[in-house]
Amino acid sequence: MTTTLALPPLTITPPVHYVLRLADTCLIHAQRLAEWCGHGPVLEEDIALTNMSLDLVGQARALLTLAGQMAGADGAMPWSEDDLAFRRREPQFFNLTLVEQPMRRSSAHAPGADFADTVLRNFLLATWLQLYWRALAGSNRAELAAIAGKALKESRYHQRHNADWVMRLGDGTPESAGRMAAAVQRTWPWVAELFADDTTDAAAVASGLGPARSSLREAWTAEVQAVFASAGLSCPADSAYVSTGSQGRHSEHMGFILAEMQSLQQQFPGGTW
Repeated sequence: MTTTLALPPLTITPPVHYVLRLADTCLIHAQRLAEWCGHGPVLEEDIALTNMSLDLVGQARALLTLAGQMAGADGAMPWSEDDLAFRRREPQFFNLTLVEQPMRRSSAHAPGADFADTVLRNFLLATWLQLYWRALAGSNRAELAAIAGKALKESRYHQRHNADWVMRLGDGTPESAGRMAAAVQRTWPWVAELFADDTTDAAAVASGLGPARSSLREAWTAEVQAVFASAGLSCPADSAYVSTGSQGRHSEHMGFILAEMQSLQQQFPGGTW
């Protein structure tokens, strides 16, 4: 018999939503990166990808703890970081849709993502995150500013490491250049969501909690274009499509990620070890 532990209501106010969007993006991106463990093209890169995943888990943990405290304000019982990671349902996750997308081929004959997609996604997200962390270091929420200060150093390393790979592959052999160009085309439809403002952004700006996502676009574009120029790549035209993961409406991949990530807590609710 499976025991179900009662959870306090989760009230998603704009500030909680703002923090969860970032926490969930780090968490799901880390989960996807972890799929490379033991499958890296060389041992050093296998370890590097795993370490980046662990950095992102650490960022997600800090943000989830803060979000749980914020959701438990006014005397309500707070949600723990584990509750928020393992016991929320799919519509209660607010990560960017980009981080849900497959990052590694399941077989040699499967179409889609490969190592080029991985380093490109890491570069685009790390560039976005380091700009976000830099802005959040000025948040009027002291805990969020402190998280941003530590995470900024990690994201800068992630950005440099993966920028090197983007340039190395894009300016490499015809095979590597073709794979990187194809990765850009596969990734770009999900980019618009990184800068899509909503009422949560407006509330964060008005309260001093943090920046609107659209405010990051100009600096992000400049940094990405500089690396792309060195790699012989160009940014595709903007798409009218804007994905909706940060609103809780996800791609078909999200359910499979959560099924794997949450399976132990679903079978043994509240289990500790």
